[in-house]
Amino acid sequence: MLTQTARRWLAVLRLALGFLFLWAFLDKTFGLGFSTPSERAWVNGGAPSQGFLKSDAVRGPLKDFFGSIASPLSDWLFMLAMLGLGVALMLGIGLRVSAVVCTFVMILMYLAEWPFTPNSGSTNPLVDYHIIYALASIVIAATYAGDTWGAGRPWRRLGIVRKNPWLI
Repeated sequence: MLTQTARRWLAVLRLALGFLFLWAFLDKTFGLGFSTPSERAWVNGGAPSQGFLKSDAVRGPLKDFFGSIASPLSDWLFMLAMLGLGVALMLGIGLRVSAVVCTFVMILMYLAEWPFTPNSGSTNPLVDYHIIYALASIVIAATYAGDTWGAGRPWRRLGIVRKNPWLI
């Protein structure tokens, strides 16, 4: 059983992770100048996933694979994932689906950056921020963190969600 304090900290974790993904979507869409300059914004013809997948940031034995999937479709899928994760986590709904999507995207990004290579920029070859984000999303879903400061409870009462618990 979670204490009220624990529930609140899990809600803070959920909101922080949600804001992280929502910000990534907004920055890559509009080029807010943090990781994406305005000239590379998606609305200005930039390619959010292609830019990464075709860059030197991708390394290791899967580099050719990741380069081969770089396309306008990968841009759309990546951006939909960032927006969907951001909105779902911020609202506290669909957290099971969010945990699966987050884990899938983070594992792909982890493998693309291949932290096992010395001087890869990772401080740990096994556990980096991709793994932490994936684990955080799983903990958020498993602890119903959307119930505190979120719409998790009313979401679970919806008929479609009661019939399809994977939507929780």
